[in-house]
Amino acid sequence: MFVDTHCHIHEHDFPLEISGVFERAASAGVDTYVCVGTSIDSSAQAIAFADQHPRSHAVIGVHPHDTKDGYDIKQLVGTSEKIIAVGEIGLDYFYEHSSKEVQKEALEAQLDIAQAENLPVIFHVRDAFDDFWPILDQYEGITGILHSFTDSEAHMYEAIRRGLYIGVNGISTFTKDPVQQAMFDAIPLDRLVFETDAPFLTPHPFRGKVNEPAFVRDIAAYHAARRGISLEECARVTTANARAALRI
Repeated sequence: MFVDTHCHIHEHDFPLEISGVFERAASAGVDTYVCVGTSIDSSAQAIAFADQHPRSHAVIGVHPHDTKDGYDIKQLVGTSEKIIAVGEIGLDYFYEHSSKEVQKEALEAQLDIAQAENLPVIFHVRDAFDDFWPILDQYEGITGILHSFTDSEAHMYEAIRRGLYIGVNGISTFTKDPVQQAMFDAIPLDRLVFETDAPFLTPHPFRGKVNEPAFVRDIAAYHAARRGISLEECARVTTANARAALRI
């Protein structure tokens, strides 16, 4: 069985009919969905969705792009037993839709909540590790997942050294960058988790289609083949990793 550790199927504008999404996921062996917020409204939608669907969990947080619009997630804390983590939070300097200063303030404020509530964290970090590591290192005991990781092998090991898991999605199946592929291959199996980021980043060979949790199996199959292990072994270890990372 598989866990989709990061998806946005809870969003009101998700383009696929949910009953069909669940049926295809079940057929693929995907039995757990982690619905990740990107704003206050999106996080509230994740909670409502998870409350309605037994195999779904909610993660509350404000994406760095959206921090300019506010990041007070405290109002959502404790509103549902289905909330399992804070995220996706972090720093994104590639686009810088919100200023660097606001992003850093929002990251610290949301890490304060994660630490106070003893919740793991799902991080989004892009072109910003020089600022990210010093902030994270101020917070003892923070655990979680570095989502949609595509950066260097050096930063991957820095994350693992700090106790984080590495979230890998469809990008890994279609990237043409040999350095990036080597990094994906180097992730220790006991620190690897899979995600779709649905509806985005659809894996090969489904490019052009809307991404959905069922495709976690295809991402796992791709990496199992590259590592020379069975899909069953890959599923066993990475599912255990996902459940440990998010305490589910």
